[in-house]
Amino acid sequence: MFTRFITGLFIVLLCCFCMPVSAATLADSESASHSEAAAQYQIESSYFGTDYKIVQLKLGVLSHYSYLVVSDGKILVVDPGRDVQAYLDYAAKEKLEWVGTFLTHSHADFVAGHREMEFSTGTPIFASHNSGALYPHRAIKNGDTIAVGKALITIMETPGHTPDGLCGLVSPAADPMRQEFLFSGDTLFVGSLGRPDLMGGSYSAAELASMMFDTWNNKLSKLSDNTVVLPAHGAGSLCGANLRDEPSSTIGQEKTSNAYLKYVNDRSAFIAKILTGLEPAPQYFGENARMNRVGPEKVDWENPLEQRLTSLDGLVEQKDIYIIDLRDAAAYSEKHIPRSVNIALNGRLESWTGTVVPFRSRLILTGSMPEIFLAGKRLKRVGYNADYIVFDEYVAAGGVTEAVKMVTAGDLYKLMRAGKAPVIVDVRKPSEWMGMKIGEVLNLPLDTLEAKAAQSLNKNEPVVAVCNSSFRSNLAVGLLNRAGFKNSTSMQGGAEAWIEAGFPVVRVADAHPAATVETAAPQEYRNLGLPERIAPSQLQQMIKDLPGTFEIIDVRPADQVRDYNPTGAKAVDIGDLIENQTWLAGDVPLIIVDRDGTLAMIVAGILSRKTRRPIKALKGGIEAYWNEVETGFIRDRILPVAPTSSKDQPQPVLTAPVVTPGSTPPAQTPAAPKPVRKGAGC
Repeated sequence: MFTRFITGLFIVLLCCFCMPVSAATLADSESASHSEAAAQYQIESSYFGTDYKIVQLKLGVLSHYSYLVVSDGKILVVDPGRDVQAYLDYAAKEKLEWVGTFLTHSHADFVAGHREMEFSTGTPIFASHNSGALYPHRAIKNGDTIAVGKALITIMETPGHTPDGLCGLVSPAADPMRQEFLFSGDTLFVGSLGRPDLMGGSYSAAELASMMFDTWNNKLSKLSDNTVVLPAHGAGSLCGANLRDEPSSTIGQEKTSNAYLKYVNDRSAFIAKILTGLEPAPQYFGENARMNRVGPEKVDWENPLEQRLTSLDGLVEQKDIYIIDLRDAAAYSEKHIPRSVNIALNGRLESWTGTVVPFRSRLILTGSMPEIFLAGKRLKRVGYNADYIVFDEYVAAGGVTEAVKMVTAGDLYKLMRAGKAPVIVDVRKPSEWMGMKIGEVLNLPLDTLEAKAAQSLNKNEPVVAVCNSSFRSNLAVGLLNRAGFKNSTSMQGGAEAWIEAGFPVVRVADAHPAATVETAAPQEYRNLGLPERIAPSQLQQMIKDLPGTFEIIDVRPADQVRDYNPTGAKAVDIGDLIENQTWLAGDVPLIIVDRDGTLAMIVAGILSRKTRRPIKALKGGIEAYWNEVETGFIRDRILPVAPTSSKDQPQPVLTAPVVTPGSTPPAQTPAAPKPVRKGAGC
């Protein structure tokens, strides 16, 4: 049976090697948020410490992580979002008593739920003594503690992202020296650090970056390498740059893989690194930070909307009024209100509204009543209040509408081949545009499009906007119309449809520092031969000496990858790796790992035929890596048994196991376990 399975899998993969591969969706943080689930708080993982549990919740549309600490019938929430019902429901279901709310800092990218929690539970808000908070709170400082049943959170002052930044080190109350988890807020992310340029006012970005340098060197780097890092944000957040799409990490892993921490011995280089490549912060960040310091007003969640309008007479033409159409791209293209902007409900409604709509502008929502009601609640997360008009009622009352016919990928490709295409504007971020584009197209990022379009484009010429999925490009059509463009449209399905149709994509090659613009000409992807094999010892040296210069992809089943993997490896489904075109973009080597090297060579062969990116396969797979590399220093990966005598002996730091939702936590035993070697997942 096993032989037949492997033979069948080999035939399937061989067919994939010989035939064109259909593209899956581009796996970016933007398109990943285009779902109903991403707009709701979802339990991402549960982490079990000594006599306590930490529940991690994710709000995908804001790339926001919040946490519940649960122990001995008590519960505390960390960095909650403004709509707090998910936290309240969890506590009620588990019959838990609230201790309070812990804020790691004054958030800027969303309105926090600290006051909503206080209104609902009557329990205190724990916030930094440096926060400048104007709401009732318990001011906490370095060394203070918050007890949650048998769990103890020790406060660390960690300025850098903001002056009032805090981290919370979680330990069992019976053994405070045992460092198990760190609520790192926006100070330390997985693969990144909190950006220091969002404050304005009395602190320059360089001053805060220098504080971050000291925070890492004097505090966070001194923690145990096994301490599990639980950040407030993941990939897609603008509170940092280059965040990895992983919910947690460890201090040890960040030391070896976080690109910013390569410069911790050079303050000047560290400051330069952390200030380089930051995208412009949405204008609503400053308003949200102010609201969080003052204390947000209580929301009537049953009535989240303002005035219901029956007519838009005299309103459509006003520059300081934004009409947001919540319907999908197809419905908007067929018929919409003039000068309205399409920000579909299934997407990052909160952050895109905050990005393109000035905070003090009058906001009017349109769509169906259920869409409007849900949008009104969601926009409270970023502090917006909205009037509304039901779209069908507007049309029935004789309201004027417009239509925009979207262009298909096939039709646009034909026009490009014939040299007759209109100006094509890619509205994605510069990093996305540089990584992969559909041809020689102009990049005008969406966050500055309305302000800059007239400076770069002819209002009288046709314009086609493109992005990954058409979510952003349809939004761009409304912004172009507001800027006076009368002949703008978007490409249906975006780059996903382009790739699915098999049309070529190009990338901009990295130019030599002394090279001219001409040397960075776009080049098409094409087949470049077979992959290389890399020996286990070579991979070990790369991990030690060159972190951040390559990617390791482990295609084994997820439970085997969790059991054991090379440092920094990412678990990726083999089908996604083969079909998802985003793995083809980039210049750093992609190293494929499997059990014994067989599947890795097949997959590497498939990918190497489609990309210029260096593709390598680990020779002998994880079995060879374990036997050749790990056996010699296995004791370094086993935690010592806790000493049972002398209080002066140092206590070991134990890594708390990570358990996904629905799984059973490991049984607690009074005696320390004997060291056990972990298998290689073979």
